[in-house]
Amino acid sequence: MTTDLGTPRVLPADQAERAVLLAAPRGYCAGVDRAVVTVEKALDLYGSPVYVRKQIVHNKHVVADLESRGAIFVEELEEVPAGATVVFSAHGVSPEVHRQAEQRDLKTIDATCPLVTKVHHEAKRFAGDDYDILLIGHAGHEEVEGTAGEAPEHIQLVEGPADVAKIVVRDPAKVAWLSQTTLSVDETLETVAAIRERFPLLLDPPSDDICYATQNRQLAVKEIARESDLLIVVGSGNSSNSVRLVEVALEAGAGASYRVDDASEIDEAWLDGVRTVSVTSGASVPESLVQEVLAYLGERGYPDARAVHSAEESLIFALPKELRRDLKAAGRS
Repeated sequence: MTTDLGTPRVLPADQAERAVLLAAPRGYCAGVDRAVVTVEKALDLYGSPVYVRKQIVHNKHVVADLESRGAIFVEELEEVPAGATVVFSAHGVSPEVHRQAEQRDLKTIDATCPLVTKVHHEAKRFAGDDYDILLIGHAGHEEVEGTAGEAPEHIQLVEGPADVAKIVVRDPAKVAWLSQTTLSVDETLETVAAIRERFPLLLDPPSDDICYATQNRQLAVKEIARESDLLIVVGSGNSSNSVRLVEVALEAGAGASYRVDDASEIDEAWLDGVRTVSVTSGASVPESLVQEVLAYLGERGYPDARAVHSAEESLIFALPKELRRDLKAAGRS
C-alpha cells in the first residue's frame, strides 16, 4: 500500500523506526504505454496472431501477458509469415528492417517511441551534413542497432570513456555525438566530456537525447538514496534504464540496491538490520509489480510506503498512425 505525506500510523515499538519510501515518478513512461497499448489494440482490431519483432518493451511480465492474449514475439522478420501483421518495438528499427518488411509484404505498425525517432532524425541530419557520429550506448541493444542503421557509414559506437582513445574520425572539426535514450545521465556526460577533450569542436545534438522519463526516474532515486538502507528497483535484467537505476542508487548513497523482476526475487536476507527501504521501478514496469513488492514488505512488518515526489509527468503520445487509421476505418477510434 502507498500513502502520500501525512500522519503515520502507530506501529509496534520494534517497527516504529522502519520506513518505506516510494519514488515518484516511476514505472511506465509515455513511450512504453503507447507501445503496449498498440499491441493490445492491434490484437483487438485484427485478431490473433499479431507478430511483434523483439520484445515490445523490456519487461518479461508485459511480454508474457501479451503472449497470453495472442501476440507472437519473434527475433527477426524471417519468422513472420508473408502478409501478416507485425509491430515494431518501442526501441526502434533500422531502415533495413523496414525494407525487409516491405519485401515480405508485411503489414507493419511502428511502435517506436517518438523520443527514439527523434534520435534517428538527428542521426540522418548529421550524416547528411557529412559528420562522423559518435553514438554513446550499449553494444547489441535494439535501440543502438536501430539508430546506427540510419547511417552506418557515419556512426561508430562509444560505450564509455575507455573507448574514447580508440575513436578514429575523418575530420576532428566535424564530429557530433548522440546517445541511447535510456543511459545514466551522469555516465553519459562523463563520456561526452572525455570525447570533447579529444575533439574540442564536438557538436551536441539539438536537444538532450536521454529521455525525460529516464532522467526523472534517476532524479527520483537520487532524492531518496541517501536515506535508504536498501533500495529495490523493479525491472527486468535486459531493461537498460532499470539496470542504470541500481547504479544511480549506489552512487547516490544507498546502503545497498538490487534489481528484481518481481517480489518473488527478493532475498529476505537483504532486510536484515534494514530500517528504511526504498522502492522504484523502471520505465517498462507495470505498477502492479511495484504493489506486490510493497505487499511483500508489509507482510514483513514494514509500514505503508510514503511517496516522495520529485517530478510530475503528463506527456501522452498518440498511437502509431497506421493503427489510428485502421481504428478510425473500423469506427473504433
